Amino acid sequence: MKRIFDMRSPMRDGIGLSSDVWLPDSSGQYPLILLRTPYLKTSQPSQLEYSRLANFFAEKGYAVAVQDVRGRGDSDGEYAYYFQEANDGYDTIEWMAAQPWCNGRVGMMGPSYLAAAQWLAASQCPSHLVCIAPTAAPGDFPNELPYVHGAFLQYRLLWCNLISGRVFQNNVRDEEWANILKHRPLLTADEFMGRRMPLYREWLQHPTLDEYWKTLAFTEGDYRNIALPALHITGWFDSSQPGAMHYWTGMANYSPAARDQYLIVGPWDHLQAFTGGKKRIGEMEFSDDSVLDILQVHLDFFGRFLKQTKDRFHRSPINLYVTGRNEWLALDSYPIPGIATTKLYLSSQGRANSLFGDGYLSTIGVDKPDDHYTFDPSDPVPLDIFAPGGIYGVDRRALEHRSDVLVYTSDSMRDATEVIGRVYVELYAASDACDTDFTASILDVFPDGRAVVLGPRVVGIVRARHRSGSEKAELLTPGRVEEFHIELGHIAHSFEPGHRIRIEISSSAAPMYNPNQNTGNPVALDMEWRVARQRVCHDSRHPSALILPVSRR
Repeated sequence: MKRIFDMRSPMRDGIGLSSDVWLPDSSGQYPLILLRTPYLKTSQPSQLEYSRLANFFAEKGYAVAVQDVRGRGDSDGEYAYYFQEANDGYDTIEWMAAQPWCNGRVGMMGPSYLAAAQWLAASQCPSHLVCIAPTAAPGDFPNELPYVHGAFLQYRLLWCNLISGRVFQNNVRDEEWANILKHRPLLTADEFMGRRMPLYREWLQHPTLDEYWKTLAFTEGDYRNIALPALHITGWFDSSQPGAMHYWTGMANYSPAARDQYLIVGPWDHLQAFTGGKKRIGEMEFSDDSVLDILQVHLDFFGRFLKQTKDRFHRSPINLYVTGRNEWLALDSYPIPGIATTKLYLSSQGRANSLFGDGYLSTIGVDKPDDHYTFDPSDPVPLDIFAPGGIYGVDRRALEHRSDVLVYTSDSMRDATEVIGRVYVELYAASDACDTDFTASILDVFPDGRAVVLGPRVVGIVRARHRSGSEKAELLTPGRVEEFHIELGHIAHSFEPGHRIRIEISSSAAPMYNPNQNTGNPVALDMEWRVARQRVCHDSRHPSALILPVSRR
């Protein structure tokens, strides 16, 4: 191997970005694999191990460059989140393609932020970029980061702190974090934490899809301009699955390279989508072949589209792992054409509160009394992404003891019911507040009673003022029944015989989302708290339902 440390690439504004480069130990020109990271090229987290990855590909005849993005690590300039990555990605690709050790063909890879950076560079159509391999790519801005349908992802304050300097800033203890979460107004939580964070404040000052976010939001026109083969990888428990599926759908529908799009979705969380997974998440166990050699998958993809030493990529266009049944499914297209949509209607005698209530899921909508619960934002339903056991695939029965969690459960399955595709809830509800939140979760109830949560969201949410979309805010009329669309993400899961389907409905999941203070005031500045009284309807005029794409294979 040959190595070049701290190679400087000039950007159009004169700023220099630093890269470490690995080359095969022979003279010549090679196709380049580029990774661009805010997480420091000199760090070696177990999930990435840049040097191991670079050695693997350099031994196979590739040049590999790992670059610190602007304002991070050894690179110059000021960090500006994803807003800098389109132009900087373009400039880096074109400059590196002209180096004497590069043959002019560049591919990109990497997970999470590194994946979104690939898409932003691709949107500028650099002439030497020939393929990309984004894994777990966030991209449905601002409905994925830093908001989810209007609800602010409060834990992102920790991420802002982490990247607030040129090196990692991880100097807050767990016991301090609890007090930081309680601080109001949200806008000054950064200073309460220890430093002013301009990026965090920008997010809070742009809660809707305005011009600030539209520079990152891909449109049909963007996809029509990206004529690149792409290897899309995500997981059924990947928090960035909404973005990954957003990119997949856009490229599959509009890209000139639609025939060269490949999708792999395994039973993986965010980083497992890049490491290949493990045989267990929470209460869910998988087969041996659920764990993939992800580097080999990339090598095969790059062999076809970057190095061009292979005449084809030996994979089906879509490979999905169906949990529950624990088998891989190969498809030619996704979503599955003509798949049946099944509605399971929420029903009760008005006492669906908690696991011990009478909430029921039925294939037939009937007139039943409304359910009621009280939402106190000072005592929210907990959802801590840093919990020791994780949050994916876990048993949520302990939370279902709360009276502010409505629980609706189907009969036991006589035959396996296979759900493959996008899952959501159409909820008809009212509140005595002018703003509030409604949440939903989908679960597989095992014969022994375990209630195992499914999907990438764990808890889907909609902030009432954004119920009509992310481009505007509109407060509620207290007491008026409204329809709330709650996305739960894509799943591929077989509810096996003897299992039951369950839905939880509530109004909070903290600290993942900041609890709605139910006042209708600007969220960033709100200092007031009020208790909201919620009403969930399930009658002929208000048929609240879980929407499932059920496979009839």
